[in-house]
Amino acid sequence: MNYALIQEQVHSRVSGSPRLSVSRMCQLLEVGRDTYYRWLVAVQAPPADEDLLVRDAIQRIALEMPSYGYRSITKELARRGIVANHKRVLRLLREDNLLCLRQKRFYATTDSNHAFPVYPNLAPALEVDGLNQLWVADITYIRLQQEFIYLAVVLDAFSRRCIGWALETYLDARLSVAALNMALETRTVLPGLVHHSDRGVQYACGAYTALLQGHGIQISMSRRGHPYDNAQAESFIKTLKYEEVYLNEYETMSQARTNIGHFLESVYNQKRLHSSLGYLPPVEFEAAQTGSSP
Repeated sequence: MNYALIQEQVHSRVSGSPRLSVSRMCQLLEVGRDTYYRWLVAVQAPPADEDLLVRDAIQRIALEMPSYGYRSITKELARRGIVANHKRVLRLLREDNLLCLRQKRFYATTDSNHAFPVYPNLAPALEVDGLNQLWVADITYIRLQQEFIYLAVVLDAFSRRCIGWALETYLDARLSVAALNMALETRTVLPGLVHHSDRGVQYACGAYTALLQGHGIQISMSRRGHPYDNAQAESFIKTLKYEEVYLNEYETMSQARTNIGHFLESVYNQKRLHSSLGYLPPVEFEAAQTGSSP
């Protein structure tokens, strides 16, 4: 078959200036119309290895971000210049058994049996529409092979960015204060800034509340028995557990600090897409809001 002639005629027909009809072209080439149409389908079909290219990219993303669902992976593919329908991504994820699975249940630990003052919950009344209007804080435990260690974090509620964190072997005010000091060093305290946490002793103690008040920050605490009052911080802790902690077995504090620090600063803040941020990572979202470079 004269493929060059057929292709020339196909391009001519597509351009809107046909020179020969399909019947006449097949007559001249002495082939049947069915042969022509089978050839046309073959040359217009996507390359046979196209799925392999998309599948490879999906697998790389799934390894980097194990909790991503098919919609987030579709968005990340687009960010990498790969156009794929979300239904196709879902199909490939199913075929490769890469749909994310929740592995463990999260247990929160808060000691609210103390004599320190408890502050009212201010967060529900806030309409957060910018950076440094609402910070949220929380503490969680992480298991090493021989002991538990503890992580305190502070997040900007608007961008979901982790702006302060501390990882130590002790669970007292020094831990929460260290995380808050990091946030204070890296961010600007605006008038009206609210800091929200649970009513645990690490946040209600004099050292912590004095530091907040000294910077003019309003104090807000969850109601007793209402952990969802601090839902954004709780959600962050779950993300950290599912995407970093549960995937590793830390032997030492040094190893845990390196891995968790990398996840917080380089993965969560810089790379992880958030559906609530228009599928942008926190750093890019903040840059878009302020007009600065990420």
